[in-house]
Amino acid sequence: MTKTKPTTIAEYIDSAPEEAQMKLREMYEILKEVAPEAAEAIKWGSPVFEEKRILFAFAAFKAHLSLMPTPSVMDAFKKELAEYTTGKGSIQFPYAKPLPKALIRKIAALRVKELREKDARWM
Repeated sequence: MTKTKPTTIAEYIDSAPEEAQMKLREMYEILKEVAPEAAEAIKWGSPVFEEKRILFAFAAFKAHLSLMPTPSVMDAFKKELAEYTTGKGSIQFPYAKPLPKALIRKIAALRVKELREKDARWM
């Protein structure tokens, strides 16, 4: 029997390993609060929020949850992100630690602001 791929964020969360589901729901709630009008989708196998283009994505991995905003947004939070493993455009939040909700909220809000200001000519 083949496992079907999730087509919604809810399906993605429900299909994730049990240890990831609570963190995924927390991340989803924060991002939805910051970008309530954003469309939700699954792209490249990860949940995304988008407004004409992708605002941010997030995904579950074996030992961490990742948030993928943009490198420019991450640069603005370099000090706050120093204790986390980061990539060019991603931040890893280990399951063993509480999510830094206020930090995630600030990162997401800046990404929404950045997108809306840069793309204002198309709105």
